Amino acid sequence: MPKIYIIDVTNRDGVQTSRIGLAKLEKTMINIMLNEMGVYQSEFGFPFTNHEVSYINANLELVEMGVLKPIVLSGWCRALVQDVELSLKQTTVKDLNISISVSDIMIKGKFQGRKNRQDILNSAADALDYAREHGIKTIGLNAEDASRADMDYLIEFGLVAKKHGADRLRYCDTLGYDDPFSIYKRIKLLAQETQLPIEVHCHNDLGMAVGCSVAGAKAAIDAGVDAYINTCVNGVGERAGNADLVSTILAVSKSSNMAPLNLLDEKIDLSKAWQIGRYAAYAFGLPISINQVGIGNNAFAHESGIHADGALKDAHNYELYDYKELGRGEPILVDTGRQITTGEYGGIRGFRNVYDNLEVEFKNDKEACQVLELARYANVHTQKPLTDYELRFIAKYPKIVKKIMTVAPPVYNED
Repeated sequence: MPKIYIIDVTNRDGVQTSRIGLAKLEKTMINIMLNEMGVYQSEFGFPFTNHEVSYINANLELVEMGVLKPIVLSGWCRALVQDVELSLKQTTVKDLNISISVSDIMIKGKFQGRKNRQDILNSAADALDYAREHGIKTIGLNAEDASRADMDYLIEFGLVAKKHGADRLRYCDTLGYDDPFSIYKRIKLLAQETQLPIEVHCHNDLGMAVGCSVAGAKAAIDAGVDAYINTCVNGVGERAGNADLVSTILAVSKSSNMAPLNLLDEKIDLSKAWQIGRYAAYAFGLPISINQVGIGNNAFAHESGIHADGALKDAHNYELYDYKELGRGEPILVDTGRQITTGEYGGIRGFRNVYDNLEVEFKNDKEACQVLELARYANVHTQKPLTDYELRFIAKYPKIVKKIMTVAPPVYNED
């Protein structure tokens, strides 16, 4: 039986959101938390982009060290040979998603007559061939604006993807144009005709990103192929956002029609939902909505007399799933007395106090001073107080942290 896997795109699509972003250390923490959560793949950045190179290579070192396993880290680039070539030149990335527009409105509107339908097919084929010939292990081909593309042409695009070695085809509802009924019909036909596993990438412009993602995945399953749903932590993403990670997992595993089918990747650990949701909210600087699915403050709150009475008698009266399944339930302790922190202007004594409270020991004073310096730079890097999770990571992997935070602008000739 085919399965549904989660590919989280917070570190690629999520960080493209206007007005928000993540430091490279924060992106790394997201990758680690996604791995702990059992997410199949993180689309973790742009390997052809200069300021991403150190972060990407450092995270791929964490893969080699066994820290980021079994999660797959995939890069994103345009369906251009030069993008793939530069990605391979600058990084050690082995998994790629290659993207190009497929709707007539985008082909005409974006390329302004420079490309036609056949040019799109040729560009995709050339990029796939180059990637395959140069050692890329897994390749996804992205059909941008697939929901507004002509269906016959979309199938032709998918067959080109299959012929030239793509492992998956990403159906992008780039403008959130689909509804669950339309996306089911289109993806089922696309999967039947191509017999390629389908990635479902939905935006929330009409408030249906999660519903469309689940419907699209079910269509792929019904056509006999695996489905991969693209998500973002807390539903961040361009404009109105992407399909929320936790909501999508709950929809696949708890909804009336989907739950009995047991389609979700067994590695998913929902108990990490609370941790990653809170961290992403802090890192992005976006408070979690009070009514956010699963992790909002009101997700398990009851005030109405009838509801409170029913929930106290049996939680299942008014709760579809248990809060403990999401890693909730432990009290959050807030220290209201003396607080010692460490950061860009921290000294060794305060630094030692912070790490003593974290029960982190150093071999000697030299090591402590080196980690202190990294913590200072990390605070400059994130421009936020460092979390306990980040502080422990800095102490455990100082060489990797130094690489993650290394961003050097390219040198241009003044001539």
